[in-house]
Amino acid sequence: MSVRLDQEWLEADGLGGFASGTAALVRTRRYHGLLLVATTPPTGRVLLVAGHEAWLQTPQGRIALSSHFYAPDVEHPDGRQRLTGFRSEPCPQWTWSLPDGATLRLELLALHDSPRVLLHWSSSGLPAGCSLAVRPLLAGRDPHALHHENGAIDLRASCDGQRVRWRPYADWPAVVAAADGPYVHGPDWYRSFLLPAERERGFPHVEDLATPGEFHFPLEQGEAWLLLSAESGEPASPVRLLSAADVRAHCRALRDGELARRQRFASPLERAADAYLVRRGSGSSLVAGYPWFADWGRDTFIALRGLVLATGRVEEAGRILEQWSLVVSQGMLPNCFTDQGSTPEYNSVDASLWFVVAVHEYCEAAGEAVPPGRRQALTAAVLAIVSGYAAGTRYGIRADHDGLLAAGEPGWQLTWMDARSDGREVTPRIGKPVEVQALWISALSIAGRHDGAWATLADTARASFGARFWNERAGRLYDVVDVGHVAGAVDASFRPNQVLAVGGLPFRALEDEHRAAAVVAAVEAHLWTPLGLRTLERDDPAYEPRYEGGPAQRDAAYHQGTVWPWLLGPFVEAWIAVHGADERARREADERFVQPLLQRLAASGCAHVPELADAEAPHAAKGCPFQAWSLGELLRLQRLVLVPARSARRDGPSDAGHAVPPARAPAPARGPAGESAPRRRSPPSARRASGAGGRR
Repeated sequence: MSVRLDQEWLEADGLGGFASGTAALVRTRRYHGLLLVATTPPTGRVLLVAGHEAWLQTPQGRIALSSHFYAPDVEHPDGRQRLTGFRSEPCPQWTWSLPDGATLRLELLALHDSPRVLLHWSSSGLPAGCSLAVRPLLAGRDPHALHHENGAIDLRASCDGQRVRWRPYADWPAVVAAADGPYVHGPDWYRSFLLPAERERGFPHVEDLATPGEFHFPLEQGEAWLLLSAESGEPASPVRLLSAADVRAHCRALRDGELARRQRFASPLERAADAYLVRRGSGSSLVAGYPWFADWGRDTFIALRGLVLATGRVEEAGRILEQWSLVVSQGMLPNCFTDQGSTPEYNSVDASLWFVVAVHEYCEAAGEAVPPGRRQALTAAVLAIVSGYAAGTRYGIRADHDGLLAAGEPGWQLTWMDARSDGREVTPRIGKPVEVQALWISALSIAGRHDGAWATLADTARASFGARFWNERAGRLYDVVDVGHVAGAVDASFRPNQVLAVGGLPFRALEDEHRAAAVVAAVEAHLWTPLGLRTLERDDPAYEPRYEGGPAQRDAAYHQGTVWPWLLGPFVEAWIAVHGADERARREADERFVQPLLQRLAASGCAHVPELADAEAPHAAKGCPFQAWSLGELLRLQRLVLVPARSARRDGPSDAGHAVPPARAPAPARGPAGESAPRRRSPPSARRASGAGGRR
């Protein structure tokens, strides 16, 4: 596989920290680095080690292994020219081709549940007398910022055996390195690194990095080890690393243990899914995406269905939902927690409704295994949400006389289409958005298992939905009715939101089969791409074909045509529902809509799915390169919706090497309190197997 500058890799530590970069080992984003840790998992992130400079010292001279971009447009040194191979599985691995047929390989692993990154070099065919030199490049900054030369940095080193400790800034954790080669102290600054991806995105893009010294690794044994750690408040490791042999033995044990852990996942897609599960306090949560998101409510509840439930991690799903149930306020759940703290922001109309859906599907999967205390907490949260919404809560959210849910105030973006540009909401969608009604109807149907009044309201809302949202002239649904809370005002923009009225949720909002089929056909004809669904049809004057330019230009295009891969999940489920919900329909949906995305992943060599793609071919990946709900919906399709069509297929990149396990017998459908489920209002496209400044 060729080494590409636009291909990125991710190694997550299970705490919210990570290492990330390009396949070419050249930093292009401010977020690229070797050791980026979460000081208050999964938030409080800080970039400690941004990169490294590496070279071979041979009898014939120095051979560069690394490359960096420097302002204004210089690449130096020329290590990238020798880089001939990259693989992302089961961990990032690079191969350099050297003179006389010699090779050098580097593998990098973030160690799970600790802020540590392990680098292992192995060589073949090198002549005697060669050594490897590595200079860590330190930052000590918020990952959203940049680092610049200053007089406050402290580059002193303290050594204990084979351990070296630096603490450049008192406000951030110290960096501890363990190496099986000697350390030579030599502080210096590397100035004017250029980050092209940030320049393209319209952000500041030049920074300086400091280096405290360098490690020298004799390569007589053909390998070198370097362990980088963030010093935490936990007790120091009892392992004494007094000699190079101690370091090699310790690092080899860490490497073998981490690789064994990864082998337990059935496929690269499931290994990738594990990156988003993180610790929060004494519980768990889901990171919305790397490198710049923490845990977001809406993203968590959408992604959880695929990343956690579909992969059989049912107990973990329950713990995540139970933790979120503790922060219901006036019927609302937080849209997000801030990255440098834990203060929640309650500014989403749909996050709470997605929570109700996720609770329902968790209880279906877990059945009688739901602990009584957790079942009670989840049920109370579900009822608090529907009660709060029905009575009225923040931002004008309330059940209207027609049973539908009104929401929105000027200055707030409450739906998932939440971009702002030049101080205004690009898609305000104030009134009664179509997907919010679909979620509301499902939430009421779920709550109706505890109180028949909610089931009655669900019937009222469903009838109103059928009567009020159908656009007879266009043969599709309106995107918003009662726009701006003006009775009868409609927004006929053709967007993918309406697909959730047919698929992707436990209960269908649009009952008329002919209308449902018309919606799905229109979405397929005008919005589907191999990477997901466009957010606006091409004929709309507001349509933007590319997601590019500075922040304002990109925000203006965010939901105005830009493709979102997560929408593939509800679309495929809807397509199957209106085409018979049988094996033939599943197989055809798999070949037509899912395989193109899997082929793109195989070509990229990466099991992660991006946040966005351009609306027009070649549909270049954009936005956040590693997005939880994008991967989650792909896994939900693979494991639940397309079963049994994919029960014996391989998934993910071509080197996955693992077959998808056959579906187990479905658990009885149950509500949050364990009651038997009522009949679904649409043919089930899959049964659940027992056992995811501005917004962006």
